[in-house]
Amino acid sequence: MAKEITKTKAKTAEVADNQKVMPFGKQNYIIVLIGIALLALGFILMIGGGSSDPDVFNPKMFDFQHITLSTILILAGFVVEIVAIFWKGKNKKE
Repeated sequence: MAKEITKTKAKTAEVADNQKVMPFGKQNYIIVLIGIALLALGFILMIGGGSSDPDVFNPKMFDFQHITLSTILILAGFVVEIVAIFWKGKNKKE
């Protein structure tokens, strides 16, 4: 019976240690913030180029910034977010 209590205490201590470990480290959160910044910048660059008058066509809507650059930044932001999820930094306990 004493062995069972000792095993239970050991498992409880093991679970308590596992709960203290965060799934992501500081590096992961920094990479996530970089990805969010890239996404926001891409969406901001996509704004504009329209016309206030529906009868007037504004060709600025199809320039490099709105079509190409913003799309590249948004895709890069999503790639950075995926990298942030899978990034495994140096663990001090191991």
